[in-house]
Amino acid sequence: MTVATSPLSIVIATRESRLAMWQAEHVKALLQARGHTVELLGMTTKGDQILDRTLSKVGGKGLFVKELEVALEEGRAHIAVHSLKDVPMDMPQGFALACVMEREDPHDAFVSPKYNSLDALPQGAVVGTSSLRRQVLLQALRPDLKIEPLRGNLDTRLRKLDEGQYDAIVLAAAGLKRLGMQDRIRAIFSPTTMLPAAGQGALGIEIRADRQDLAQALAPLVHMPTWLRVAAERAVSRSMGGSCSVPLAAHAVLDGDLMRIDAAWGDPQGVQSLICAQQTATVTTLVQAEALGAQVAAHLQAAGAKICTQS
Repeated sequence: MTVATSPLSIVIATRESRLAMWQAEHVKALLQARGHTVELLGMTTKGDQILDRTLSKVGGKGLFVKELEVALEEGRAHIAVHSLKDVPMDMPQGFALACVMEREDPHDAFVSPKYNSLDALPQGAVVGTSSLRRQVLLQALRPDLKIEPLRGNLDTRLRKLDEGQYDAIVLAAAGLKRLGMQDRIRAIFSPTTMLPAAGQGALGIEIRADRQDLAQALAPLVHMPTWLRVAAERAVSRSMGGSCSVPLAAHAVLDGDLMRIDAAWGDPQGVQSLICAQQTATVTTLVQAEALGAQVAAHLQAAGAKICTQS
C-alpha cells in the first residue's frame, strides 16, 4: 500500500545548462502534479567551468555534482537532479540516491553535418569526444580516425561541430531527444558497436540521507526496471574504480526478471586490446542487480582489465 505524503516545499538544485534545466523542470512538473511546491536553484559547477581540459585530467564525474551537494548540505536546496552517468559510483556519507526515473534512450548518437554514419567518414576524419570510453570504442572501430577533445554543454558542442572544427561528434542520444533535437542525429549506435556508459540516459535524484520525507515524496517517480539496470551497470563501474578516468562501458537489458549485462574495459594507455564480458542472471532486487554487476567486473579483471586506483 502506498503511504500518502503531505505536500512539501522543495527546492531543486540543478546545473544551469539547457539540458540540466530541462531535467530539473521535468522533475518539478511531476512533483507539482502531486501537490508539492517546487522551485529551482540553478548553479554552475566546476565541471561546467573547466572546459580546456578533459574530465579525466581535472577530477572526473564528481565535478558536476559537488556544488549541488553543498547546497543540499547547507539546506539551500532539498534535492538534486543529476544525469546518472555524471554521479560518482559511491555517494558521499550523509547523502543518498533516493530515486531513479524511467530511462530515455541509453545509446550514443552519431552527429555530423555531412556524413550519415561512422562508416561513411573519410580516412583520417576528425571526431570530437572527451569521453575516454567513446574514444577507445571509436578507435577500436576506426583506428584511422583522429579523435579530438570536445568539452562544453550540448549547445556548445553542436556549435563547434557546425563551425567545422570536427567532421562528426558523438553525443548521448538522450540529451538530444530531451531537448527536441533528434533531427541532429544521423545514426544511433547499437550497443554491439558502441556500448553505453553506466547509467547513460537515466536521471537520478539525490537527497540528504536523513530526509525520509523527501524519499517518500519521490517514491512515485521511481522506475524500478530502470533502477535495476543502472544499479547493475554502476556496480561494474564501482568494482573497477570507474570514473571519467577509466574507459569503461556497462549496459544492462531486462527481459522480465532476466537481466543481461555487457561490459567493456579499455586500456587508458592503449597498450592492451579492448576486454569485454557478459553475464546473465535472474534479477528482481537491487542487491541482485549489484551482485550481477560485480560478477561481470570480476570477469573483466580475470581477462586482464585493471582496477583504477586513482582518487
